[in-house]
Amino acid sequence: MQTTKNRIHPPAMAKAYFENKLAFTTGPVELERWIKTGEDNLVVVDVRAAEDFAKGHIPGAINLPKDKWGSLQGLDKNKTNVVYCYTQQCHLAANACVRFAGNGYPVMELDGGFEAWKEHELDIEEDSVHRFKTTAQQMTSRH
Repeated sequence: MQTTKNRIHPPAMAKAYFENKLAFTTGPVELERWIKTGEDNLVVVDVRAAEDFAKGHIPGAINLPKDKWGSLQGLDKNKTNVVYCYTQQCHLAANACVRFAGNGYPVMELDGGFEAWKEHELDIEEDSVHRFKTTAQQMTSRH
């Protein structure tokens, strides 16, 4: 089988691909700008595991790990739901976008995931470990 080093793709196909990419993905710097300017037509959705979310996440993000996708809790059909996972190679966010869009929710994927957010040294919000404990567990751990 012969391969070529330079493939020439039809310009119309390339145009369609990049139009779709621009419509359904965003970068960390652009998302941060939307958040800081008070853009009120988006929901930032972290689909990583709850314990990773608690260690740090994009400010204002909701956590909807894979085992909770069926609930669609926190998503909004009247806003763009910007979904992210761990890294560019992680496909959790893409799979979540397929699932959420299939249920009628507008979605975009954050290119690079949380790793790209951190690489750009953008603000990170952390949750207290105690937030996930019940009141009884908190009282027991104090004694």
